[in-house]
Amino acid sequence: MTFISDNMLDAALNYMVTHGDRMDICSQEPANVTEATSTYSLGNKTGVSAGAPENGDSSGRKSTIEAVAGGTVTDEDLATHWGFSKMTATAELLVANSIASPQNVYTANPWSMGAVAVTMPDPA
Repeated sequence: MTFISDNMLDAALNYMVTHGDRMDICSQEPANVTEATSTYSLGNKTGVSAGAPENGDSSGRKSTIEAVAGGTVTDEDLATHWGFSKMTATAELLVANSIASPQNVYTANPWSMGAVAVTMPDPA
């Protein structure tokens, strides 16, 4: 069985913690920063941060991206995914996932979502 130390898992999570700063809601799962912040983006919020790595709920390590309130809606459609990106220096999509309860979003209304945990599980 492979062993990976918590320090190795934390290094990856700390990259997200240090560089992530923009959350987008998307009409489908983005595979890169252009898709997350333009092609599939329905809205965004800048200045979003993630917390320090800690023990995962069942294994491994996790970092929790803070809840978002007052996000700007830029296009109307069904928001099914989110993407958390680094927008300084070389922009990069850091992590993306599905939204637990997809919702239609409208430009007249701001969007919000709860905190999301990004977990790197221990090897099986």
